[in-house]
Amino acid sequence: MSFDIEAVRNDFPIFEQTTRGKPLVFLDSAASAQKPRPVLDAMWELYTTSYANIHRGVYELSERSTAAFEASREKVRRFIGAADAREIVFVRGTTEAINLVAATFARARVGSGDEVLITHMEHHSNIVPWQLLCDQAGARLRVAPIDDRGALQMDEFEKLITPRTKLAAFAHVSNALGTVNPVRELVELAHREGVPVLVDGAQAVPHQAVDVQELGCDFYAFSSHKLFGPSGVGVLWGRAEHLEAMPPYQSGGEMVLTVSFEKSTWNDIPHKFEAGTPDIAGVVGLGAAIDYLTGLGLDAVTTYERTLLDYATHALEAIPGLRLIGTAPHKAAVLSFALDGVHPHDVGTILDREGIAVRTGHHCAQPVMERFGVPATVRASLALYNRESDVDALVSGLQRVREVFR
Repeated sequence: MSFDIEAVRNDFPIFEQTTRGKPLVFLDSAASAQKPRPVLDAMWELYTTSYANIHRGVYELSERSTAAFEASREKVRRFIGAADAREIVFVRGTTEAINLVAATFARARVGSGDEVLITHMEHHSNIVPWQLLCDQAGARLRVAPIDDRGALQMDEFEKLITPRTKLAAFAHVSNALGTVNPVRELVELAHREGVPVLVDGAQAVPHQAVDVQELGCDFYAFSSHKLFGPSGVGVLWGRAEHLEAMPPYQSGGEMVLTVSFEKSTWNDIPHKFEAGTPDIAGVVGLGAAIDYLTGLGLDAVTTYERTLLDYATHALEAIPGLRLIGTAPHKAAVLSFALDGVHPHDVGTILDREGIAVRTGHHCAQPVMERFGVPATVRASLALYNRESDVDALVSGLQRVREVFR
């Protein structure tokens, strides 16, 4: 399937504007991606023609909203290759998905003297929930190291799996380095010792095809807003046998089957984990985002982004005094770097004046910054709507930074 970048850009209304008087160059999709018209239209249509609360109403509007909401669940199931739509739990984002697993599945398994295994490249959302769990349970958090290129040291990961390991959790793709982890191989190492695995897929699903059954993991989490959908919506996929055994995470409406003052019983999965009125339009928007991305063809998107990443990598490597941080052999479209003698926040501020949006800071991955001996980095993250001209603008902007700090 061919990839028409100009047609894709025309689908995103935000690129019709200028910023600081310059054409918008948006290089911060790893933080949150822009939204195509089909997503905006789907949400607008729901709100203007069909909106009502779901699952409870017997009238037509409620039935239409419920149908649209559950259609999105089926779209997610197909998108990630899940066996059953009951395994798709809608949450607020990757962060809540990980917290849900930590507070239910892991809490029942992890006790005093046990261990949880993560990696050095994790986002804070895949560190702090496990720290809290370990503190409460008297367990230990173990961290698999990464090498100087930002790749996981597989032999060290394997050594850290012991009879005390009760769960492993790691990113599919690092948000700060772009490293793509060999998930299937890591899962096999963990499962060989009976260790269940959670995968943070927030940075993977916008860039490559994901099949949870092929990966073999036990849980997979991702966010809508990085997948060109609305914010405030995310997905936890879990194996049905795990979800059925897990206690509720939050309580209230929808997650109950019966309620009395003496005892309450829980709804079936996935509703057991979906207390209260959800972001109905947000879930519909996520479904539209999945339709949009699959319509483009994920293989075509992946191929295009790899070519663009190669172009950008070579362009940045040619800039004197620029240090790329994260040069693993398998990467997604993330470029983190430091510029000698210039604080990343100053770089970001000057680039903004040129109409270029990049992320600066520790990217919710402070241990990664410590590993590479920097307080922060500049991160340019690419997506399916970026062009080589965006990379050229970034290079010109960095030359402007050099002129200011000469």
